Amino acid sequence: MDKKIAILTDIHGNQSALKAVMDDIDRDTQIEHIYCLGDLIGIGYETNEVLELLVSRSDISFVIGNHDEAILDVIAGRDIYSKGAEREHHKWIAARLDPKFISFLKEIPTTLHVEYNEKELLFVHYHLQEKKKFLTVDKEPTDKKLDEFYQNSTADIVCFGHHHVIHHFKTKDRLYLNPGALGCNHKPYAPYAILTIAEHGGTNVSFKEVPYDNEEFLQGYKKFNVPDADYILKVFHGNQHLN
Repeated sequence: MDKKIAILTDIHGNQSALKAVMDDIDRDTQIEHIYCLGDLIGIGYETNEVLELLVSRSDISFVIGNHDEAILDVIAGRDIYSKGAEREHHKWIAARLDPKFISFLKEIPTTLHVEYNEKELLFVHYHLQEKKKFLTVDKEPTDKKLDEFYQNSTADIVCFGHHHVIHHFKTKDRLYLNPGALGCNHKPYAPYAILTIAEHGGTNVSFKEVPYDNEEFLQGYKKFNVPDADYILKVFHGNQHLN
């Protein structure tokens, strides 16, 4: 029997984008599970709204992202990787996180391995070095570089996020898939992917972009005095609020 799953990543505290994607997923009754590949929070400010929506569902599995880790580090009083304005942003997000979500975030694993129709899938926020630290983003990824990095992996399909653009590489060894950042886009669309694994092991990937009204969300950066708002609106949202 064919297996159909949804893959999303990098929600980044954008509840309206997340809701649009969830509504789209719910219209497809063949999707049996959702995999969320980290950075649930940070950058966007709708921290508690996003987490409330996610924990209300029983059909999502998670891996943790660097922003999620940073905010947990702030709360625990540990040193965090971010510097300057980004560090102030993480502190601001952490101060507004409803404490009821802390245990949920702390329990999210770094990696997930699952199997569908004899295909092994690896879910991770981004490629991991030793000690489970994320690599620096490779802005020029290739199938050869990915195969070399995962040469010792038994996974047939590697799904990740972090780099906010779509990756879709197919080699003789495996399939590599990044659906793109759901919550950070230069247009009012929220991307995610649907992966179908056929009974015989064949795969089909469908990339989706769900339109949504992001005007109120973008205006909220200034309304709520989100730290580093100008930088975030420019780099992660393409200054759409100025249009």
